[in-house]
Amino acid sequence: MDDYEHIDLDNVDFAPVTHTTERLALLSLEEAHDLLRLLLAVAQSGGELSEEADRLAREIAARIPSEN
Repeated sequence: MDDYEHIDLDNVDFAPVTHTTERLALLSLEEAHDLLRLLLAVAQSGGELSEEADRLAREIAARIPSEN
């Protein structure tokens, strides 16, 4: 597992969320790209969850560097 102990999460500006939501502190960049690919596949499927998957994919893509 990656060593994230050097990151001070108290100094990270996270997006605001309601107090009933718990936020996952960190994903590795590779995990974030895997999640983005999965969300894009669901979004392109045209199924019941495609709209929500598209919204979440845009949110993730805006927060991570490109895979290049």
